[in-house]
Amino acid sequence: MDPFLGWGDEIARGAWITMLTAVLSLAVGLVWGMLGALAQLSPNRILAAFGRGFSLVMRGTPELLVILIVYFGGTMALTRALSLFVESKGFVEVPPLQAGVFALSLVFGGYAAEIIRGAWQAVPVGVIEAARTLGLRPWLVFLHVRLPLMLRYALPGLGNHWVSLIKDTSLISVVGLHDLMGYSAMATSVTREPFRFYMIAALVYFVLTMANSRLVGWLEARARRGERRVTA
Repeated sequence: MDPFLGWGDEIARGAWITMLTAVLSLAVGLVWGMLGALAQLSPNRILAAFGRGFSLVMRGTPELLVILIVYFGGTMALTRALSLFVESKGFVEVPPLQAGVFALSLVFGGYAAEIIRGAWQAVPVGVIEAARTLGLRPWLVFLHVRLPLMLRYALPGLGNHWVSLIKDTSLISVVGLHDLMGYSAMATSVTREPFRFYMIAALVYFVLTMANSRLVGWLEARARRGERRVTA
């Protein structure tokens, strides 16, 4: 007996779309996070205030609301922009995948900005000064000294939010994305088996989050290589 009732291919495709959405949101979110952290560390008061405001707003707004604002707001903005050049009475709809990735990357970036800022400030000043006395150029100091140390401090926090990001992708199904949650809802409406398909979706999400938690743990262990451990 087929436990998927003929929807196995769709569930697998939905899981792939879920991970693709999460990876794209992570990549773009890290860019937002780095920019937000650098803004907060800037000596310019206006830029620093903007960076703090970005992080505060993104961390204080539910992900679902951000997705809806980006999706419907983007549709309205594109429609009005197009109407300035072409006479059209229709709507220009933002693709759900692009809207979801942009929205989730903003939320992830808000959290990542605080984590990266803390990791930047946690690097000992003496280590950076020692690297500079060796004659290393600023970009070499960042690449070979500051960045590896920042990864040690930032990976635990970023890893936790990465795992949460995988689960948050399910929210994009409300705007029509055919991800794991979207296909599960479709299968439920056709087969009238909500318990079966939502349990399957829950199991797939559990497997994805557990696998990525193991990956994050492995990365944290590699980042801590050579670190002296003090035993009581």
